[in-house]
Amino acid sequence: FKFYKLIKNLFDLLFSLSFLIAFLPLFLIISLLIKLSSRGPIFFQQKRIGKNNIPFKCIKFRTMYPEAQDILENLLMKDILIKKEFEETHKIKNDPRITTIGKLLRKTSLDELPQFINVLRGEMSIIGPRPIVKDEKKKYGKHLKKVLLIKPGITGLWQVSGRNNLSYKRRVMLDIHYVENYNLLMDLRILLRTFGVILF
Repeated sequence: FKFYKLIKNLFDLLFSLSFLIAFLPLFLIISLLIKLSSRGPIFFQQKRIGKNNIPFKCIKFRTMYPEAQDILENLLMKDILIKKEFEETHKIKNDPRITTIGKLLRKTSLDELPQFINVLRGEMSIIGPRPIVKDEKKKYGKHLKKVLLIKPGITGLWQVSGRNNLSYKRRVMLDIHYVENYNLLMDLRILLRTFGVILF
């Protein structure tokens, strides 16, 4: 098990470095489209909880308008159903905060490409549990400590098992299952299924 941890860390570094070099032109194109579509920075950095409960800034391409927080607060005040949905899933269907290019980036998961920088920093892994925000910690209850034993991943069991269509309880169960059982074969399956999800 310890040997596979070393293999996993080495794979994370080599894969991320190769990916960032190979897809540099794509990064530049996406950056230009974001700048042209709305004002604001190219990247969005959000504090997430990492391995051993250590917070880090998760990097993504910005997919929301700069005034997204104001839009969210107005929505939650005006619509009880949306407020309930957001409290349960931390997401909103047909989210008005998301830009036109942002919708495309999210649909194709291209907004998550900058997370390979987090992997190079040693804050994330290619495959692992979801990188959660502070407010989500309580949803893991007694299982939180276990889930935080390993680095969160860019992809993982929840992404290839239904992603946003899953209930939050199901997402937590998948994270726990991964932490308790991950191995080389499981990681290869998740990686292959991730490519399938992105393509189809």
